[in-house]
Amino acid sequence: MKFDIAYTIEQIVEIIGKKVSVKGDVQNKALGINEIHMVEKGDISFVDHPKYYEKSLNSNATIIIINQEVEVPEGKTIIISDDPFRDYNKITTYFRKFQASDVYISPSAKIGEGTVLQPGVFVGNNVKIGKNCIIHSNTAIYDHSEIGDNTIIHANCVIGADAFYFKKRPEMWDKMYSCGRAIIGSNVEIGAICTVDRGVSGDTIIGDGTKFDNHAHVGHDSKIGKNCLIGAHTAIAGVAVIEDDCLIWAKVAINKEVTIGKASVILATSAIDKSVEGNGKIYFGVPAEEARKKWRELASLRQLPDFMKEVRDKFKELES
Repeated sequence: MKFDIAYTIEQIVEIIGKKVSVKGDVQNKALGINEIHMVEKGDISFVDHPKYYEKSLNSNATIIIINQEVEVPEGKTIIISDDPFRDYNKITTYFRKFQASDVYISPSAKIGEGTVLQPGVFVGNNVKIGKNCIIHSNTAIYDHSEIGDNTIIHANCVIGADAFYFKKRPEMWDKMYSCGRAIIGSNVEIGAICTVDRGVSGDTIIGDGTKFDNHAHVGHDSKIGKNCLIGAHTAIAGVAVIEDDCLIWAKVAINKEVTIGKASVILATSAIDKSVEGNGKIYFGVPAEEARKKWRELASLRQLPDFMKEVRDKFKELES
């Protein structure tokens, strides 16, 4: 999320509202807030585990909230906090507070010419919908979501719900508050009862021309390219990347932070647990591999009982 104006380090510390220690370049300005996987220069980020200290400190983030004294990289600012997760949440909720609505269509929403909203559609604050769209009944479009032109969203969809992101505390799961957006391109079609979560701090993006069947889910901060076809009951975890022209059949599960290469084909009921190449390759299985290789493996497994019987029979012959 980008701020409307630049904020000083002093102002950010004041928003946190707690005594913290600041080191490094105190003249830096905060231009936005983002997680480590998509930070840009001027962003605030946070880190609270030693495993990710080096990655965070060497990222594009300008201001880093951290829970330990460290050497400050040149040009960066660190804010030392006893709980970076909590203080990051304070900044998020300061800049993007929940705004309750008592109407179906927010007065701050911008809806393009020729767009049709069927009965029961909810459009939240600061939503932008392009021209000639059709949004079917009982769909909810949360605050700050954006939809391009000529897009169809079928009934009972939810666009822009919070990210599924929690930190384990001794007594509970602590929620990471979302301040990102869900951005749907032009000429997209989203089937009934689909869900697209907004980004934690960045954006979840669905590219122009992509089509979804019913009951699909897209997790936070995922990027889906142009002209993809995605089957029913597909579950895409957070921060996944699906490049242009991919064909993903029904009931595919895609793990977080993986990339599906351009023009890949993922056959139905497969599970992707690591990144796969594109160039029109076909994948199948759990975990998915190139389809021909997987089918050979399955054919071999089917022959295994007969093979084991032959081995047992051979041993019996030798024993007799």
